[in-house]
Amino acid sequence: MDTADDIMPFVCLAIDAYGGSVLARTRELAASTPEACGGRILQRLFGRGDAASRRVIERVAEAKPDDGPSRAALRLAIADALLADPCLAGEVAAMLPRVA
Repeated sequence: MDTADDIMPFVCLAIDAYGGSVLARTRELAASTPEACGGRILQRLFGRGDAASRRVIERVAEAKPDDGPSRAALRLAIADALLADPCLAGEVAAMLPRVA
């Protein structure tokens, strides 16, 4: 299982829904929607966001949905965050919705 690949659909939905301000959202992310799940995952990965993570999120927010390079940069940033903290992958995987 590749956690970065598993969470990409959720974080992309969150960025598409909330734009570059996704890390600053709170009330909206309390919902049980896939978009909210993705926003919570982004917040867990990046907190309020350093300059680099905010840039990559903004890049995805401003890009067209089929912009592969922007989404690849986001996936790389997520993979880097997961590699930097081995416990984080398990925490983030536990945040994913369960499939029956």
